Amino acid sequence: MRLIFECVECGGHYLPPESMAYQDGPASPVWCSRCQTAKRAAGVREDPLLARVALATARAAADRRAADEQPGARGDVRPSRPPLSRRARSGPGGVRSRLG
Repeated sequence: MRLIFECVECGGHYLPPESMAYQDGPASPVWCSRCQTAKRAAGVREDPLLARVALATARAAADRRAADEQPGARGDVRPSRPPLSRRARSGPGGVRSRLG
């Protein structure tokens, strides 16, 4: 299950490694790799609460995508019987079925 994040700084979407770690350190759920490098160079640390919210949001979105991709998740969407023709709806039988 790959998690897709949105960078808080630049607004871009990014796909970090599944291990959430780059060669030079851990991946951030808050910033993309460019913004993370710039923030680290400036000495800014990410907010732990914001990181937890970003992870929870990404996991919820991944769960929704997984549920939508499952075959048969929506059930059988075909109608139970074919629609009635205009001829079948006319006459006394059609009136009784509409009243009941």
